Amino acid sequence: MHAALCGTLSIVTTPPPGLRERKKQATREALREAALRLAVERGPDQVRVEDIAEAAGVSPRTYNNYFASREQAIVSAVTADREARIAAAVTARPAGVHLADAVTEAVVAQYTNTGEREQQALLLITTRTALRDAFLDTTADIEPPLTAVIAERLGDTGAHTARVLAASVAAAVRIALEGWLQPAGNAEAAGSFGAGTLVVPSGSLPDQLRAVLAPLAPAFDAAERRTQP
Repeated sequence: MHAALCGTLSIVTTPPPGLRERKKQATREALREAALRLAVERGPDQVRVEDIAEAAGVSPRTYNNYFASREQAIVSAVTADREARIAAAVTARPAGVHLADAVTEAVVAQYTNTGEREQQALLLITTRTALRDAFLDTTADIEPPLTAVIAERLGDTGAHTARVLAASVAAAVRIALEGWLQPAGNAEAAGSFGAGTLVVPSGSLPDQLRAVLAPLAPAFDAAERRTQP
């Protein structure tokens, strides 16, 4: 009976599969929502990590388990799960669509279809160097999930082709965003991108994304040809 009781207690107290991960996701969402709200209300420079943690109902130590800075949390409000959505969009494209086209359209859609909250975050990002840097750094997050999707599409899970292609996409997206977030003024100001100058988004972001991804199409096409019988 004791053994049976212990087994029953074990079943009762063991969290169901995925519960821990759902709690972590909820905490992350609460932190980024609090970070953006406080940044909009007070201005980014007037928001401390302690303020964000308190608003989300967690400790600063817990905050540090999710974000390394206030800038990361604020930027996360506009970039949250974007890399996963890009990978999912590529997977959802029909097999007959060229991989280069599938990747390009997925990237363009996820970087340009933004709601009101994302627009608020982007307005803040254009006004602070640290936020712009954090925003640009998030392009590296595209690589891991996109690598997995490309590898599956190519049947190339053991080689480096998928990773090289995904890393090239991430680098190209960063180049497009740097071109889009150009400092206002002359070429000398543009050369000092990180100097805190006023930034005004310029040109069409979809057009810039397509332009920087276009040179990668031959590499994608060649990789696909190698997998064809």
